[in-house]
Amino acid sequence: MEILHGIFFLFHMIGFAALFGGAFVQLKGPNRIVNPAMWHGALTMLVSGLLLVGSLEMGDGHVNNIKIGVKLLVLIVIFVLVLMNRKKETVASGPFWGIFGLTLLNAVIAIFW
Repeated sequence: MEILHGIFFLFHMIGFAALFGGAFVQLKGPNRIVNPAMWHGALTMLVSGLLLVGSLEMGDGHVNNIKIGVKLLVLIVIFVLVLMNRKKETVASGPFWGIFGLTLLNAVIAIFW
């Protein structure tokens, strides 16, 4: 089960890197979009995060349900923002900064809580 947990965690970090990196490279650009890296990163984070918690629940790992609930809520908001804006030619500043800030917030919650 530990190997499975490690694989899910790796995919979760890859999803974070894709989502955050996809937004980060557009910070100085005039036109911002939800690029494929952001879309696939959000989807990967959501699926791998659920699998990660499931693998912890099945094993002997301790799960802080409040922390996971907060992280899931933040990730659902990110996912909805990405999903709503992925077909648009340009994304307004509010949703873009929301995606960027909430992604960073999710990492902060994971590390410091």
